[in-house]
Amino acid sequence: MDVNQAKQEHLLALKVMRLTKPTLFTNMPVTCEDRDLPGDLFLRLMKDDPSTVKGAETLILGEMLTLPQNFGNIFLGETFSSYISVHNDSSQVVKDILVKADLQTSSQRLNLSASNSAVSELKPECCIDDVIHHEVKEIGTHILVCAVSYTTQTGEKLYFRKFFKFQVLKPLDVKTKFYNAETDEVFLEAQIQNITTSPMFMEKVSLEPSMMYNVTELNNVASGDESESTFGKMSYLQPLDTRQYLYCLKPKPEFAEKAGVIKGVTVIGKLDIVWKTNLGERGRLQTSQLQRMAPGYGDVRLSLEFIPDTVDLEEPFDITCKITNCSERTMDLLLEMCNTRSVHWCGVSGRQLGKLSPSASLSIPLKLLSSVQGLQSISGLRLTDTFLKRTYEYDDIAQVCVVCPYTSPES
Repeated sequence: MDVNQAKQEHLLALKVMRLTKPTLFTNMPVTCEDRDLPGDLFLRLMKDDPSTVKGAETLILGEMLTLPQNFGNIFLGETFSSYISVHNDSSQVVKDILVKADLQTSSQRLNLSASNSAVSELKPECCIDDVIHHEVKEIGTHILVCAVSYTTQTGEKLYFRKFFKFQVLKPLDVKTKFYNAETDEVFLEAQIQNITTSPMFMEKVSLEPSMMYNVTELNNVASGDESESTFGKMSYLQPLDTRQYLYCLKPKPEFAEKAGVIKGVTVIGKLDIVWKTNLGERGRLQTSQLQRMAPGYGDVRLSLEFIPDTVDLEEPFDITCKITNCSERTMDLLLEMCNTRSVHWCGVSGRQLGKLSPSASLSIPLKLLSSVQGLQSISGLRLTDTFLKRTYEYDDIAQVCVVCPYTSPES
């Protein structure tokens, strides 16, 4: 084709518009005092303006709604909707019209057309309409490719296409922290920040646990027979604000006794976040599987099943320890109790606990007393595997408050 040849005029016209909810019309009120030169001119003009709110003309937001003039901001997790119209601008009948809409991302190309069959004919001043929807799941540059092919009355086959580029932005910044408790419980703290320029209504923020855990949300406060969210009844997240959500995960009963299995579990679950923006546009994000660092229990894990909050000075009190074999071999354990400056153990040290098979647990009641007041750390337990002659020492097992029963709280 000659490069100087004029561009071919097509018989069909293609129009593409994004479908989105309108926004409230905003104006900039101009006022002055009565003694100024304009007098009440500005006030009368605002009262006659149909876009202002009657009785509140100086309010920036008006009563009218405005349609977007461009594609605007599109955020990850929202649904992109577009209206595609092909109009016959000519005076002749066009045949075999095929309209195709593809969405090109950095990793894939998606066909969004509702129908892939051709329309047999299109009369003058008639049009073909199509509405496409797509839930955006990737950030970055997206290109909507709309292609139209048709046949003229003379049998000539023509083809043209248009490209519409838009950016998909990240709406939320999600950060997570894991805390491993002394028991098999895992606490997850999720920090969610709104990085858009408009407020969000947080409809749902939940944690979908993995198959080995049950989850309890710690974001509600009991109020009588009902529970109320810690964020209030209207859970709004303003731009650049951050909110913290807390969850507690406990192993399911069938996995709780399998110490070796729970020890190696790093996949916890994934967060499911649903929000709405200004006029009810809905968005949803699901994180990938959240992973924690596996706790370093070692071969033998010692935890407390029972300990009192407060004990009396120089008075014996009871605790219950749980010993779990986290290794893959059978152990023959020997328990030794070593006194510290403030904690004294009661009973025989060097007691044989017997054989403990892999993943098995043993509960042992122990008695001790404290000779010092205040918050005291319980230490001085030692376990020895007589098979391998390997010793495990446990310090700072727990803390207990020691008070003198003969001293009043005021003193």
